[in-house]
Amino acid sequence: MIIKDEQGMLAAGKQLALKLKAGMIVFLEGDLGAGKTTLVRGILQGLGHQGAVKSPTYNLVEPYIINDQPVFHFDWYRVKDAEELEYMGIRDYFNNESICFVEWPVNGGDLLTEPDLLIKINIYGTERELLISNYKDS
Repeated sequence: MIIKDEQGMLAAGKQLALKLKAGMIVFLEGDLGAGKTTLVRGILQGLGHQGAVKSPTYNLVEPYIINDQPVFHFDWYRVKDAEELEYMGIRDYFNNESICFVEWPVNGGDLLTEPDLLIKINIYGTERELLISNYKDS
């Protein structure tokens, strides 16, 4: 899927929201500035969130409750050792009730299970390409 601009990325996120359900894990891969957080903003809006959506780069996680659904948006760009995630109680976030989005999942080492969805965002000038892979039967 080719995305032309920010509005297109938000619209793609809203469409992806229709496929999500409790317990899902979504990995987001792409270079800095690829639009991972913008895509998550569109997904959260598609789920019914109406407030601000900020990048969790410095906090590592931004929590949301949307229509009684816990949603966690992680950004592990700054994580240098997966053990850091153990200290924050990372395993408590991933359960059958929550939906988790993970940017830079590679920095989580072996702490994570296979995702339900892997979304790779490639940059081509001002356009983005979304490559979406299903991993689990959800």
